[in-house]
Amino acid sequence: MTFPVTGSFALVLAVVFGAAFGFLLHRGRVADYNTIVRQFLFRDFTVLKIMMTAIIVGGVGVFLLTQAGYAKFHIKPADLLAVSLGAALFGIGMVLYGYCPGTALAAIGGGSLHALVGAFGMIAGGIAYALTFDWVKATILPVGALGRVQLHQLLGISPWLIFAALAVMALAMFVAVERTAAVRR
Repeated sequence: MTFPVTGSFALVLAVVFGAAFGFLLHRGRVADYNTIVRQFLFRDFTVLKIMMTAIIVGGVGVFLLTQAGYAKFHIKPADLLAVSLGAALFGIGMVLYGYCPGTALAAIGGGSLHALVGAFGMIAGGIAYALTFDWVKATILPVGALGRVQLHQLLGISPWLIFAALAVMALAMFVAVERTAAVRR
């Protein structure tokens, strides 16, 4: 049995989950500029560990909620060139800014002035994208457009196999990172 989450209840839930998310980002130290910079310098892998854990736990959770009928997938088109260019821009922005959008908002909530100043760059980027979207839609989106497809469908395998492979990769990455850190100590 499902029930819609709408109206004032949805707004309250958004505030509660947003506050919890920001709190956890601070507790995990990923709303700290220095932690993110050390990740890109390969000196602190806190961000990588948290992201891999979140991807696996979140992916399994969303899949289970969908299978149980409590959520629906809203598959976006897989436009490979657009995703590749967007990922590159996101990575460059994160290296230059020292935050991703979520950690930037958490840092702003924690009182970081430089995160607040950088947020105007995110807003400017969003405006630039909106103003150029017609050109992006005509020129970039069609290149490598696979339509609304999921990875397990493309590969012809079970989604659980993908989650298992991700879990093994994350575990191997955790072990490698810890061994590297132990050698540096």
